[in-house]
Amino acid sequence: EAKMYKTQLQNPKPSKGLAPHPTAQILRPLQDHAAARLFQSGNHIQQQTVWQQLISQNLPAILRIGAGSGDEPTLSGALVPYCTMTENDISALLDCFAEVYPDINVEVVNGSAGELVTRLQGEASNPVGDLVWGGMGDSDGMKNADVFEAWVSAHDAENANGWTSPNGLYSMDHLSTVCFCVNTELEAELGLNIQSYEDLLDPKLEGKIIFSDPNSSSAAWNNVSNIMSVYGNDSEEAWTYIEGLMKNLVIAGSSSACFKSVQQGEYVVGLTYEDGAITLVKDGATNIEVRYPSNGTSATVFGCGLVKNGPNPENAKAMIDFICSAEGQTALAAAQEGTLRYTNAGYTAPEGAWLKPSSEITWVDRDVEYLTANKDAILEHWNNLLAEVQG
Repeated sequence: EAKMYKTQLQNPKPSKGLAPHPTAQILRPLQDHAAARLFQSGNHIQQQTVWQQLISQNLPAILRIGAGSGDEPTLSGALVPYCTMTENDISALLDCFAEVYPDINVEVVNGSAGELVTRLQGEASNPVGDLVWGGMGDSDGMKNADVFEAWVSAHDAENANGWTSPNGLYSMDHLSTVCFCVNTELEAELGLNIQSYEDLLDPKLEGKIIFSDPNSSSAAWNNVSNIMSVYGNDSEEAWTYIEGLMKNLVIAGSSSACFKSVQQGEYVVGLTYEDGAITLVKDGATNIEVRYPSNGTSATVFGCGLVKNGPNPENAKAMIDFICSAEGQTALAAAQEGTLRYTNAGYTAPEGAWLKPSSEITWVDRDVEYLTANKDAILEHWNNLLAEVQG
């Protein structure tokens, strides 16, 4: 069921455990963790140092966002983004976007990529949503041309490593990297050390690995794509591995279940995406770890789409531009405490980011063009094999 979020533009609540502070909202989410612990410790010298660091690190973004193009923002009215992102990501966007466009009233509908696209298709004659953030991946091809305008943010051209729009429909803004979410307590009880894909084939893990449906979940397709990248696209080795893995899998209806239910102790491992899982760690979970397959990992590049004939196109374009700009991504990354990898070559990641640095991860190349062209055939093979293995 879709979740709704609304902006709170007046009298925002202070961060838990902290008195209100006159710095911009862009900084407020950063206070919840390391800074909050220092403030509660009563160490005033360290407190002052933290505030100086926070302001120093974020001052360029604050100045650029506040200045904008030199004119005060004039946009107002309603805006309805459809989002596949985590609550942490949505909260950061609402806070940071409100700093620039305080007169736009934002209501977010949250769901999976498949759910939101189906909803947009049903609303085609009278759209409710204005844009989609998240879930629109680089291997989608033109399959969503019926619900999105052929429009791309000017900031898309600023992206690093060729992470630009693959179809003229999406403005690419962030990476979602494949990972394992491991419940370390349950892992220890089983006497396992889960690091590689082969480790997931252990019979002790039968019924203890949770995965979402790659037919409807962009996160699940991301994981299938990585398995193909490790073992060979549509190769016999890849399908032999997948057949063995399926013996241990439980398929969930929600991609977020692949980290939330692991943290709750229902499963030992979730095949998931780093930004979702690391947010639980950031929020205090001590019984899970985010691990990257030792065989290698890769990422899907995700973007925003402007809904065709949406009711508030100018406001939607403003939000997409914000999400894709270097200034917007720097602000979002600071608010999220570095739980998401962004694409703009000019964005600055915050110090002490929760995600592991890219230099410490083993990466494999992903043939996005092949996977895009053969996605339907791969999914058909997946579905047939799952039916054989699990009945």
